[in-house]
Amino acid sequence: MPDDIVFLVDCDNTLLDNDRVQSDLREHLEKEFGAEARDRYWSIYTELFAQFGYADYLGALQRYRIDAMNDPKLLLMAGWLMNYRFADRLYPGALDVIKHLRQWGKVVILSDGDVVFQPRKVEYSGLWDAVEGNVLIYIHKETMLEHIERAYPARRYVMIDDKVRILASMKQGWGDRLTTVFPRQGHYAVAPDVASYTTPDLAVDRIGDLLNYDLPAFSGLEKETSS
Repeated sequence: MPDDIVFLVDCDNTLLDNDRVQSDLREHLEKEFGAEARDRYWSIYTELFAQFGYADYLGALQRYRIDAMNDPKLLLMAGWLMNYRFADRLYPGALDVIKHLRQWGKVVILSDGDVVFQPRKVEYSGLWDAVEGNVLIYIHKETMLEHIERAYPARRYVMIDDKVRILASMKQGWGDRLTTVFPRQGHYAVAPDVASYTTPDLAVDRIGDLLNYDLPAFSGLEKETSS
């Protein structure tokens, strides 16, 4: 039987400050390998992101390795990435918001990413346990609505994401069954193209602000009452 409501929550720059993770990575690369190596790695990362549509940190490292095959310190770079303290980069109130939403329905982490690093990020940040293992990771999640429905059938969905482009695409697919929630966090939230997409149903300055909202705001009942 379908649930009444399922909350789908993005990871990077929604629950976890991924901009800060990237800043720490840049700083570590420069410290250990120099500015030139840092820029080369980031150039490869950007190329892979444009090609595949998700952040592939380990894939970029593997390709970078071709240019630096004889650098022994490179072998420690993967360890730094895999052992990063992601729990320290959760936004204030992120876990409380998950607990808050679970009063009314199942909460699912819905993220884009690779098959190794992204699951580890979700696990080591504490998010995996917070949602009791309800985690979906795709390459382009906005194109996977049928898969999401099969995994977590519901009469209504709520999508919480820092990318307005993702919210608009999913709204087009699910229509009034979906409430879109936009936390204005991270660099995507202030991108120049934000205004060109459909206005989200609810916008907040930070993820922790959702603690001030109750079920009617997420289920569409608040709009119906006001109209």
